[in-house]
Amino acid sequence: MELNYTAQVLIDLAITLLAAFCLSRIAKRLRLPNVTGYILAGILIGPHCLKLIDAQTVEAMSFLTDAALAFIAFGVGKFFKWSRLKASGVRVVVVTVLEALAAAAAVTGTMLLFGLPLDFSLLLGAIASATAPASTLMTIKQYKAKGHFVDTVLQVVALDDAVALIAFSVCATVAGMTEGSGAVRAQDILLPLAYNVAAILVGGALAFVLKWLMQRVTSDYNRLLLVVIMLMGLAGACAAVDVSPLLACMVFGAMHANLSRKQTLFKKVDRFTPPVLTLFFVLSGMRLNVPMLASVGAIGVAYFVARIAGKCLGARVGAVLAHETPEVRNCLGLALIPQAGVSIGLAALAERMLSPELGSLLSVIILSSAVLYELVGPASARLALRLAGAIPEEKAVNNPAAECTR
Repeated sequence: MELNYTAQVLIDLAITLLAAFCLSRIAKRLRLPNVTGYILAGILIGPHCLKLIDAQTVEAMSFLTDAALAFIAFGVGKFFKWSRLKASGVRVVVVTVLEALAAAAAVTGTMLLFGLPLDFSLLLGAIASATAPASTLMTIKQYKAKGHFVDTVLQVVALDDAVALIAFSVCATVAGMTEGSGAVRAQDILLPLAYNVAAILVGGALAFVLKWLMQRVTSDYNRLLLVVIMLMGLAGACAAVDVSPLLACMVFGAMHANLSRKQTLFKKVDRFTPPVLTLFFVLSGMRLNVPMLASVGAIGVAYFVARIAGKCLGARVGAVLAHETPEVRNCLGLALIPQAGVSIGLAALAERMLSPELGSLLSVIILSSAVLYELVGPASARLALRLAGAIPEEKAVNNPAAECTR
C-alpha cells in the first residue's frame, strides 16, 4: 500500500526519533556523548545505508539546520555578558582567539597543500576552530576536577564557539568573493557585507524589542514563544538574503544577556530546543555520504591531525603570551579536541555554499571526524585534567605540567 504524504512524513519522523533514542542509549552505555549516537542513528537509517529515510525527505527537512543554528547561536550569545567578560579578563580572550585561529590556519594551509580550492579550504579551516564543550564539561563534572586550570578550560570553551561563528562568517564572505572566475567586483564585497551588517543590527534591535515586550508579558510560556518567533523570523530573513543567521542570532542573545538582569530565558530556551537539536544531529548523519568515506582518505586524516596540532600549538602560544601557569600552557590543548554541535551546523551551511562534490567532501570530513573526536575527546580531557593536577583523587606523577609535552 502506498502511503499518502502526511502518513509518510509522520512515520519518517517517528523512525528518526526512535533511531535517535535507541542509538543514544547505546552510546550512553559505551560512555559516549549523545551526539555521537544521534549522528550514528542518522547514518544508519539514512539514504546511504538502510534507506529507511529517502533523500527527498532529508532535503525537505533541511530547514532544521537554520532553525537549530539560530538556537545554538542565541545560546552562545549569553557568554558575551559584559560582567562575565570583564571578570575573565583579556587573558582568556587572547588564549581563545589564538587557539581557534591557529587550528583554522593549520587546516586551511593543509588543505591548500592538497591542492583543494581556496573557498573550500577557508570554510573547512573556519569550522575547525570550533570546540564542542559537552565532552570536556562532562569529564570535568565526572571527576569533580577543580582549580585554576579547570576555570580556564571552562572560560575558553565558552568563548570558543563564538570565535568560530565570527571566523566562519568572515571566511564565508571571502569564499563568496572567490567564486567563478576569481575576479572581485565592488558589489561582491559590499552586498554581502551590507546584508550581514543589516542582520546584526536587526538582531540587536530585536533584543530591545524583546526587553520591552517582556515588561508587559509575565507568562513564562509567552516569553518563550516570543523568543522562538523572533529567532525563527530572524533566521528566515537571513535565509531570504542568503546570509548565515549565526552572527545575527548571536548578537540577539548577547544583547539580551546584557539588557536583562536575569538569565532565566536562556534556561527556558535550552529546555525547549532538545527535540530540534536531536533532529538536527540525526539529519546531519543522514547527509553523510557513506560511500564517499573511502575517497576521503589522506585528506580526512590530514584534517584530523592538523586541527589537533593547531589547537595544541595555538593554546600554548596564547597561554605564554597571556602569562598563564605551566599547567595551562602545556595541557590546555588536550582539553579542546572534541568537535560536534556548532561545527556540524557550520558544515551544513558550508555544504550549500560549495559545489555538490566539494560540499559532500566537506560534510564527510566534518561528520566522520566529529564522531572520532567525540570518541577520543573525553579520554584526552581526562588526561589533561590528570596531568594538570586538577583531579582531587589523583596525584599526577612527578611534574604533571611537564608531562603534557612529552
